[in-house]
Amino acid sequence: MMKHSILLCAALLALAGARAQESARIHRTEAVPYDTRHDAEARNRAASGHTIDFRPKTSIVAEGPLSAVLEQQIEIPYVWTDGCVYLHLENPGSACSLWINDRQVAEIDDPLTPAEFDITPYIRQGANDFKLLMRNGRDQLDAPYPTRFEPFANSYLYYQNKRSIRDFEIALVPDTLGRNFAMLDLKIVAQNMFNYDEKVEVGYDIYSPQGKLLEFNIREVTIPGRSTDTVHFTPFIYHAFENKWEPSAKNPPLYKVMLFTRRNGTYKEYMPLKIGFGKTALVDGQLTRLGKPLKLNACRYNADTDVKTTSARLLALRKEGYNAVAPDYPQPEWFYGLCDELGLHVLDRANIHAPERRTDRRVGGTPSNDPALADEYLERVKAMYYRSRNHTCVAAYILGGEAGNGYCMYKAYQWLKSVEHDRPVLCVDADGEWNSDL
Repeated sequence: MMKHSILLCAALLALAGARAQESARIHRTEAVPYDTRHDAEARNRAASGHTIDFRPKTSIVAEGPLSAVLEQQIEIPYVWTDGCVYLHLENPGSACSLWINDRQVAEIDDPLTPAEFDITPYIRQGANDFKLLMRNGRDQLDAPYPTRFEPFANSYLYYQNKRSIRDFEIALVPDTLGRNFAMLDLKIVAQNMFNYDEKVEVGYDIYSPQGKLLEFNIREVTIPGRSTDTVHFTPFIYHAFENKWEPSAKNPPLYKVMLFTRRNGTYKEYMPLKIGFGKTALVDGQLTRLGKPLKLNACRYNADTDVKTTSARLLALRKEGYNAVAPDYPQPEWFYGLCDELGLHVLDRANIHAPERRTDRRVGGTPSNDPALADEYLERVKAMYYRSRNHTCVAAYILGGEAGNGYCMYKAYQWLKSVEHDRPVLCVDADGEWNSDL
């Protein structure tokens, strides 16, 4: 048995040396589909049978580049093999390589930011072998890892139909002409993963904070095989200024939005959202909210182990006079939901930290000025942005912590500004250079 373990470990180490040519990682908003509206409103993930918890256990303790091999056997139902299957991974504890059925799926360099993978090509009906090859040591860009989180907390596999919602972007903003109502700016990315053209129906409804149905719409699009299309909805929402979201309000009003798909008159999946009215934007170098100057009094805070403890701490910070929090790295999705509900702004920060060489501006002197790391910087910034972009509480994005400045930070700033046109992007160590908005 020991000989078998040693040989297996040696083989895995050899395999880990070669990175996959294409990663299965995808960037999109974190949202779980539900079969019924009731389950969606209750956030009852287990009811639909479309999710499986991911909790791999140590099968081999290793030495050298790898610290351990973690493994889980997962039974994939037949119906899943005729759809799209994703892995949502949180709290792995270290950088690692993901393998499914002896095929390398992806390298995970950032263990602090939740990640999603399209594993459809890798799974099969029946027993599937999932392995994580855990790396020793901390990556040079990582913030200190919080040991308080349970390993793989909130990690799971989930299933979607081949005609489904791939992603979405949502905001409830003032009318561009200055009239006394809002516009719901909703983009739903629908996907058709069949090999041929298919009609896909996507829609939404929105309820006021007082529970009144304000708008309902559904639209059908024909999507070519193995591609996506974006359906854009822009209805007016009246009396929105009576329900504006403001930091530190006692009960910040939130509108309830439900996304869904429909097929042959039957609703197939629901995605529940909450959104506040208002727009945080950078105007002439000034941070504003609904056109008025916004002053943030922020403190550094990272989520505690559970919602209840975190909620109590956020409420305490509000009583201490803070109206914003600045985590050290991207947080669990529920953290942003809490800040939406409690009226606290978030300065979201990518997991990029390299304080030891932050002042060395030679090429390669600091990781932030090493062109070889530009792709990793972009990966970490994209992972931060796509997860939290739809939350009302997010007021700005920060390109990591104390990490110096240079080529990688320039590229990260340029990419983030290309997709985020309102909220400011900050670089802690810009030191007067152009790649920081405040």
